[in-house]
Amino acid sequence: MAAVKGPASRKLTRRDRAQQTRLRIIRAAHAQFVESGYSGATMADIAKDANVAVQTVYFTFHTKGELLQACYDHAVLGEDDPRPPQLQPWYAAMLAARTGSAALRHFVDGNTAIVARVGALDDVVRSARHEPDAVLVRSHSERLRREGYRTLLQHLAERFGLAGGLSLDSAVDLLLMYGGTSVYRSLVLDYAWSLDRYKKWLHTTLVQQLLG
Repeated sequence: MAAVKGPASRKLTRRDRAQQTRLRIIRAAHAQFVESGYSGATMADIAKDANVAVQTVYFTFHTKGELLQACYDHAVLGEDDPRPPQLQPWYAAMLAARTGSAALRHFVDGNTAIVARVGALDDVVRSARHEPDAVLVRSHSERLRREGYRTLLQHLAERFGLAGGLSLDSAVDLLLMYGGTSVYRSLVLDYAWSLDRYKKWLHTTLVQQLLG
């Protein structure tokens, strides 16, 4: 009797192979950007680490700036179940929370997972101010983050209210700072805080600063 082929033995389609190649290139690029900086990372080195021809990298992403944007997107969406933050489970839990404190706890869980993935990359790109493509990519990512945080805070303001005297614009600024990669990297990576300690601190701080 012939053996029945399971899902693991399914023949990969051309689309499957292309997606796997794209993912290998993104992983290799992320590592190269973090290790060598945006300027120091070359498409040839990225291709070598991804075990593909350099022409494949250019065919897939066209420019180093486009590849950098793909690295940001991959870090934000996640790899196991890639979705925009607004479609991730933590966001739905945040919207359904019955208190502002509970809503912010869900935000901290989801946001921490994102900044942990994007943190090192963001620090490198932030320092590449002389590279127009890198500046453009980071500016685009920060604009999306500001817009996303504003929508989130509008929900909190309408349902639970913000701290007395705190405008929505100021609340967005505070959330961008406290929930950003720099604070995460300082406390967790530089000062060796545990992830649990960092999340508890961030939750307490956001409740105090945003909700009063």
